[in-house]
Amino acid sequence: MKFKIQYSIYGLLLLTVLTSCYNQERNCTDFKTGKFTSETEIEGKKYTSTFERNDSIQIETFEGKIDTFKVRWTNDCEYVMQNIHPKNREEKKAVQMKILTTDKNSYTFEYSFVGDSKKQRGTVRKMD
Repeated sequence: MKFKIQYSIYGLLLLTVLTSCYNQERNCTDFKTGKFTSETEIEGKKYTSTFERNDSIQIETFEGKIDTFKVRWTNDCEYVMQNIHPKNREEKKAVQMKILTTDKNSYTFEYSFVGDSKKQRGTVRKMD
């Protein structure tokens, strides 16, 4: 009986170690180009936009307004966006984007203004 309990404990420890090392696969390159819908929630309000990205340029429609962004990928899962035609100081700020997880046709991301520690999260769905 003592022998079975000992193996059960070792089995649980091994299972814990293996699952704690689990690293979810991210296929970020699947989302460098295409048409997308984005959703994020800020202070309890949901915001939705649509955009098309061709690796280095992103054209986004948000609340009827169209903006064009220069996109610079820093690695396969992170990029910086800069508004090409900013209309005010806020729009001049670059935005750091990080893809956290991916699925077949969507990803979860985290973003903030470059240099800002306050981060927000959202999801993107590929439309094509």
